[in-house]
Amino acid sequence: MSNDGKANRIDLFNFKTAPMRAFHMTWMAFFLCFFAWFAAAPLMPVIRKEMALTDSQIGNIIIASSATTIFARLLIGWLADKLGPRIVYTWLLALGSLPVVCLGFAQDYQSFMIFRLMIGAIGASFVLTQYHTTLMFSSRCVGTANATTAGWGNLGGGVTQILMPLIFSGFLFLGFSESIGWRLAMVIPGTMMFFGAFAYYYFTQDTPLGNFTDLAREGKGIPAGKAKGRLRDSIKDYRVLVLSAAYGASFGLEITVHNMAGLYFVDKFEMGLKEAGLIVGCFGLLAIFARTLGGWISDLIAVKGGIQGRAGVLGFCLLLEGVFLMLFSQATPLPFAVTLLIIFGLFVHACCGATYAIIPFINKKAVGSVAGIVGAGGNLGAVFSGFLFKGALPWTSALLLLGVFATACSLLLLSLKFSKFKEEEIPFNTDDLLAKVAG
Repeated sequence: MSNDGKANRIDLFNFKTAPMRAFHMTWMAFFLCFFAWFAAAPLMPVIRKEMALTDSQIGNIIIASSATTIFARLLIGWLADKLGPRIVYTWLLALGSLPVVCLGFAQDYQSFMIFRLMIGAIGASFVLTQYHTTLMFSSRCVGTANATTAGWGNLGGGVTQILMPLIFSGFLFLGFSESIGWRLAMVIPGTMMFFGAFAYYYFTQDTPLGNFTDLAREGKGIPAGKAKGRLRDSIKDYRVLVLSAAYGASFGLEITVHNMAGLYFVDKFEMGLKEAGLIVGCFGLLAIFARTLGGWISDLIAVKGGIQGRAGVLGFCLLLEGVFLMLFSQATPLPFAVTLLIIFGLFVHACCGATYAIIPFINKKAVGSVAGIVGAGGNLGAVFSGFLFKGALPWTSALLLLGVFATACSLLLLSLKFSKFKEEEIPFNTDDLLAKVAG
């Protein structure tokens, strides 16, 4: 442990310390949110048939799944700076579970869109996951901690691609119709989120030294007004905007693939629902190690290369991500397409981990705001990507353009500049958070 209680290493099987409890609860909460966020995606062939959805409407649904998240991530980052991650995450899980369950009540395209927009807000859980681990781990391992919790949480996107078709099939086996089966399937992830809210509230605390409210009561916390201006200052920092673009070209493309790949394989390769879900699920399951790999390499390179080295790792991964997405877009034989999708997935997840290995070193007094802005950039990338899948272009051409976009964004990383200082002095210092109340 460091002097301010932060963990200097990740001890996976230690559940006694506040940092490690937060580590496990953050990734599990994000897993539940990610699972619920994309629970409807692998069932879209069934939903499309029932509601007679057009390609344009499918594209709108893809956009809707990410549009709300942009604003939610900005708001959540700001709230986390003011109220602390524990309370904010608890309420996000509890309230976010409602539209997930209610999606099963949708009867037409319009009602489905409304609930899909509401569900998008739970994507803000990612910001809280990164913020909470940043408060709990020192610079020696914060990149790995951030990448691992995000990566393991991202597993929800892969697991939902595999499990939701199986849950749906289970309801069919019990005698329910397809129309009722997919609706009942949506109850499962929503219920899991609701109970996860209680677990998060009782098993975590905001910082290694205690919760924001308790520390404020003792005269050690930041007064409510002190958080003003952090979001504005973060937006003015060009480095934050560059990282937002990079995250849009990595996480934005990742969730776009989660939304459309099932339909892509069903339509292009004439596959069944479960088979397509298994392939896309494997893409998502890469998060179990690939995000961690990106954060770990970033921490490793930073020993000698500093923050500039971290930016280089991100740029390299983003370049290869774009190249392999372009190759995937043109692949025809199924085995070749699956192989390229997996390689693309490896680099897209590594990019996400490498991005949030840089976040703690941008502005130590506004970690939540910076994390929220960059996270919102990821969803903004997904929204722009969604417009390419509304039917104006063949989906192969849309994927090719996204590959070009990722490759171009890798060049932006060359513009990132950092002053020469010891990296140990930059990560979020608990003493800054716990500055005494003036007077």
